[in-house]
Amino acid sequence: MIQKTENRIKKTGRVKFGHSLIKILFQGLLLCLMALPASAYEKIIVLYPAVSPMLIELGVSDRVVGTTRSDHAIKDIVQVGSHLRPNIELMNALDPDLIIAGSRRAFPVNMKERVKADIFYYDPATLDEILVKIKKIGAMLGREDKAEALVARLKSRLSEITPLPHQPSVIYEVMAEPLRVAGNRSIVTSIVSAAGGKNLVSIDKKHAVISTEKVLKLEPDFYIYQVGPMNKNPEPPGERPFYRSLKSKYIRINELEFARPGINAFDAAVKLNRIFLGAGDE
Repeated sequence: MIQKTENRIKKTGRVKFGHSLIKILFQGLLLCLMALPASAYEKIIVLYPAVSPMLIELGVSDRVVGTTRSDHAIKDIVQVGSHLRPNIELMNALDPDLIIAGSRRAFPVNMKERVKADIFYYDPATLDEILVKIKKIGAMLGREDKAEALVARLKSRLSEITPLPHQPSVIYEVMAEPLRVAGNRSIVTSIVSAAGGKNLVSIDKKHAVISTEKVLKLEPDFYIYQVGPMNKNPEPPGERPFYRSLKSKYIRINELEFARPGINAFDAAVKLNRIFLGAGDE
């Protein structure tokens, strides 16, 4: 009887030990899984060029399998067309699990239904919204630490901006013909504001078509005109007959530096601040 009791105790002990071991192993496995990046995104197509430099900063450029033909940040990559006219068949052939598009207008529902990948829309209108998007992308790709570091660096860049003695007024030319200028929803307005200026065009759109008479009436301190894909080889405003009476200071800038809402926008704000102060290149 005593022997049977001892055997039962030993057996019970082994069972409890086995349960404890399984529990410890399970907890260890759970901790390992929690430590792994939450992202399952390993094949990314970028349809908005401003995003690619961010992905490089986050250390995930090797996951990018396709970009648009105007995106030159990541070399030797498949080009899938333009951001407004991507080649859906080619995109599907790359078998992406994430597509980063510029906006719902650029990548509407009818396109979304033709791909199997998840879609992330990147269309910030302010510098603060860019920082929010960086954090979201970092979380999606398991790069939270790098995203936080990038956000901190971009905020620090803005600390280089010098307060101005007065707020200069600005009109920003997006396109010369027809005359199209930046509105309230353009990243340019946020850049101008961060630099210490004010966009005189308060229309609640990214871009607005206005008349030259309206420009003359607004009398901006600075008339900034971009040169790039949307404004190729514009005639310098100072040489345009209808601007002869305008007493603005004309500033020529690179469209790709100012008009894309990416990490470039923070450098653009600092550069514009220096222009306002008279220390930048005109």
